[in-house]
Amino acid sequence: MPLPFAGNPIGKPFIELQSIDSTNKYAMGLIHGDLLPDRQGEAQHGMAIFTHEQTAGKGQRGKNWVSQKDLNIALSILLNPYPLSVPDQFKLSVCIAVSAGELFSKYAGDETKIKWPNDLYWRDRKAGGILIENVIQSSQSTVGNWQWSVIGVGININQTDFDPNLPNPVSLKQITGKNYEPTELAKELCSIVEKNYQSLIAGNFMILFNKYQAQLYKKDEKIKLKKGTRVFETTIKGISETGQLITQHSIEERFEFGEVEWVL
Repeated sequence: MPLPFAGNPIGKPFIELQSIDSTNKYAMGLIHGDLLPDRQGEAQHGMAIFTHEQTAGKGQRGKNWVSQKDLNIALSILLNPYPLSVPDQFKLSVCIAVSAGELFSKYAGDETKIKWPNDLYWRDRKAGGILIENVIQSSQSTVGNWQWSVIGVGININQTDFDPNLPNPVSLKQITGKNYEPTELAKELCSIVEKNYQSLIAGNFMILFNKYQAQLYKKDEKIKLKKGTRVFETTIKGISETGQLITQHSIEERFEFGEVEWVL
């Protein structure tokens, strides 16, 4: 069993910015230096980048993450994923999704769900999203060449007015009627990620995975999926330990992320 990584705790240092195009882009600039040449080499494990305004936030599958100023969590966390290796990428995704769900459910209740692979849902409405970008050194080996992981988290906190083109957004304030301090919630999320990440690298993936399965959106319910031009009804049975969506209709089918789209 590997020993826990002895770097900074996640959220230390916590960098708070007023406005930035993308926290993930900023974090990548600290790693590579091509975007922030005067700050190259400043990346360190545990560093968190929080901004009050994100003008060009990144979402899954090349989409934008739109967020109003001062109202939400827009956060990126830098991790040196050692002792995890490249095949463990889904394990890290589970850890982050469970952590975001843990934070949100503390305030919004047990109707908080994780929509595969790592969107945050409350009932049938999207409360947050996670985008993990990895820096992997080219190598024939799958061990020791995963250098960095940049974890972007966007969660709707106090926003109540959303773009009408967004199909199903929801915020913590809409659910509870209360206002929250996004910066403090972001710091709380960092502490939760630290706890769960230490558990993950200590060999406790199945504990996190079971929590993920328990919170899985639409588990054991019929949904519609789209693969290419094919639209079909199926039942969500769960997730494999390598991250495939397991479905059941006339036959069992498993899908990789990006292979199918939800029809909601």
